[in-house]
Amino acid sequence: MRRLKPLEPANAPAKSGELLAEIIDRHGTAGDMVRTMAHSPALLTGYLSFSRAMKRTKLPAALGEKVSLAVQEWLGCASCLAAHADAAKALGLSDTDIALARQGTAVDPREAALLAFVVNVVAEPATLGDDDIAALTAHGWTERTIADVVGLVALNQLTGTFNLVAGIEPAPAGETAPQ
Repeated sequence: MRRLKPLEPANAPAKSGELLAEIIDRHGTAGDMVRTMAHSPALLTGYLSFSRAMKRTKLPAALGEKVSLAVQEWLGCASCLAAHADAAKALGLSDTDIALARQGTAVDPREAALLAFVVNVVAEPATLGDDDIAALTAHGWTERTIADVVGLVALNQLTGTFNLVAGIEPAPAGETAPQ
């Protein structure tokens, strides 16, 4: 059930209205989550900056979608899961790849180790220690990749949690999500 309503630039707080207008000018529309985040200019500004920054990671896009799927499965955000599954399919991931990512694993042992780490970052970050980082570096993951993954996890926690609080749900089958 929808708990927070999306805003249009004209009825959003001034800073949010400016940001929404810029997005609409560039892309023709602003998504439902972004328009709903517009209730808080601070949140919208932070989200847009964080999202842009995380697009500059060195993670391959397909791996980034696997990370997002693992996080969103854990959080239970159906809207995010649908969006990331669609993005993963568009990048050529198979239904099996998507299902495994949602379980926090992969066929490739190197990716499986990284996705297991992702789930631990979400579920039990206080339990992570030197051995966890050593295991990732033993699989060839760099410290930069580990840091990028933590950032991607945090971004997904923000979006998934926001959508759950706002009551944003995926569009019914055969319909497009509200813009």
